[in-house]
Amino acid sequence: MDLLRSLPIGLYLEQPHTWLHKLDPRVKFGWLMSFLTTYIFANNQWRILLVVLLILATLTAGIPRRVWRQQMGWLLTICFLVLLIASITPDALGVKYQPRLPTDRQELYPESKPQNPNIVENKVSPSPGISPNPTSISSNSVDYEQSYHYVLLEIGPIFGLGPIRVTRYSFDLAIRLSTIFFTIIYGTNLYLLTTATEEITAAIESLSRPLRKLNIPVTEITLTLTLSLRFIPLVLEEIQNLARSVVTRAINWRKLGWKGAVKVWLMVIEKLLDNLLMRAEQMAGAMVARGFTSPNQHRVQWHELRLKPWDWVALVALIIFWGIRFQIGAQV
Repeated sequence: MDLLRSLPIGLYLEQPHTWLHKLDPRVKFGWLMSFLTTYIFANNQWRILLVVLLILATLTAGIPRRVWRQQMGWLLTICFLVLLIASITPDALGVKYQPRLPTDRQELYPESKPQNPNIVENKVSPSPGISPNPTSISSNSVDYEQSYHYVLLEIGPIFGLGPIRVTRYSFDLAIRLSTIFFTIIYGTNLYLLTTATEEITAAIESLSRPLRKLNIPVTEITLTLTLSLRFIPLVLEEIQNLARSVVTRAINWRKLGWKGAVKVWLMVIEKLLDNLLMRAEQMAGAMVARGFTSPNQHRVQWHELRLKPWDWVALVALIIFWGIRFQIGAQV
């Protein structure tokens, strides 16, 4: 069980140095924020396109297969399960529509009878000054009724659980949930995978310089972010070591029972917190020993930022990306 190899979350890939590594961290940060914000008020075609772009960026960058295969596989599996569960989940309350008039009066008012909820009637309103053609209106209405169905799939009952129904609303909601889950998690992880910690903090500090005029401690915030990102591998390493220690002791979980198992895992969690606090204290002691008491007294040299020709190409592509978003990605 090697979490640092099988589940590289928040880790930086030093080799090979792909074209994503060569881009300026500020440009990549702009692309990441664009992926996370263009999703808002977008149609399903655009949401699916974001997922495809992330997968294509991973494949074209030349990232080793061992790095992204297991992580992307698990993430796609979870997203597929979210899509499946949300699709078959009822989209509303199980309300049965009843006629407004009593049964003995429905013959006098036949228009009050409930219509089929799976078919929506298309009523064409005539333009002012133009007399409608009854033949064309009726033919268009019949064609639309035959082509449009609110219920996309209905199977059942299965195993006595009732029919499984997939409607347009539930399928649309399922696509939203699964795509946003993949975009947020994998987009952020791809950024962390191809950008060093010092580059991330330097980019955020460079973009946050105007906030210094409002007396916001930008350097302190970026330093805290750097330490947090540096702490992620330590957390994974401690979890891995404790899991190995539990496995090597060959505990008989059946004899312990569920109460004994809970006690063991509580002890493991307590030991994990103790080790993490000890690591944090060691990092703080190392900073104090090197004379770092405040960013105002100790200069923080993060990373030298410089825009290259490929960065300007990526910025132009980002502008085109936003233009396409407003043209074809807007939700109707």
